[in-house]
Amino acid sequence: MAWTWRYETADGSPVAAEGLPVEEFPSQADAESWVGETWRELLDGGVAQVTLFDGDRKVYGPDGAGRPLTVSRRRLLGLLGALGLVGCTGGRTRTPAGVVRRVEAYGDGPLARGEWWVPDRPGRLPTVVLVHGGYWEPGYDRSLEDPVAADLAGRGYLVWNVDYRAADAAWPATLLDVAAAHDHAARDARVDPARTAVVGHSAGGHLALWLASRRRLPAGAPGADPSAPPPALCVAQAPVAALVEGVALGLGGGAVPALLDGTPDDVPDRYAVTDPVALAPTGVPTVLLHSARDDLVPLSQSEAYVAADPAARLVRVPGDHFAHLDPRSSALDALRAELVAL
Repeated sequence: MAWTWRYETADGSPVAAEGLPVEEFPSQADAESWVGETWRELLDGGVAQVTLFDGDRKVYGPDGAGRPLTVSRRRLLGLLGALGLVGCTGGRTRTPAGVVRRVEAYGDGPLARGEWWVPDRPGRLPTVVLVHGGYWEPGYDRSLEDPVAADLAGRGYLVWNVDYRAADAAWPATLLDVAAAHDHAARDARVDPARTAVVGHSAGGHLALWLASRRRLPAGAPGADPSAPPPALCVAQAPVAALVEGVALGLGGGAVPALLDGTPDDVPDRYAVTDPVALAPTGVPTVLLHSARDDLVPLSQSEAYVAADPAARLVRVPGDHFAHLDPRSSALDALRAELVAL
């Protein structure tokens, strides 16, 4: 089926498409990328909000309430601002003074790469491994985290912002990639392993929690490596932290079974070594940052995790799901406050 956008006024009434671009897309990621590039033309044409359709089916939010995922003018502008598409020359995140950026491979394949953001400071540095979100879907990449990477590198952190294979690759490719990316950073001479944090947003929050749990994995499980140094800190921002619950809620329109190539009934062994709730507690200091206003990944995901790991902390932050990508937000203030421990 084709993915399409319906243009609407602020009260949800359709806006006539006359004079506005009308497109069909092969995937949700393509549709969202397009609206990110075309938003100004839509706003100038009187569009106040847009709703995404897959054929005749509305794309619903993940809270189980049956609400359509509607992107309002305010939310669209906020998201684009967080991604560095508003107010930045050429749509690119500005590199802070004294920071050097370098793309580096951590394995084979076009997505086995990350980007270092290196501040001009001597010696081993406190390090942040950033893991982007996007419901593990193809079409999203590390550029989602560029504003956060720039902010942290400008404050003196060595940042390793990573790509990885998405759910269109067979399980467990995504897990193997983030494990390899983390271990690659741990071997770098500039990294202080005792002051390294993994930080992930949304689906990347799931992967950050999973990275923190690798010592709990049974021998032979994807990513199991007793010799791999654990992170000193894990910060999961609006994470998909409870995969079995995520399947029941239909998070991301079926994103969880797409990642694991099946439901919990189909492949229970995979969920046992992939679901952060099943692997808790990890023994790694862990903080989950989540907003009660998040309508893409509900707060119940983080609540389920801290119920499984009483040592983990849940910090409620203001804003929506995308506030964690905006360096001007209180959600990023909360992240910075946690990283002071490094």
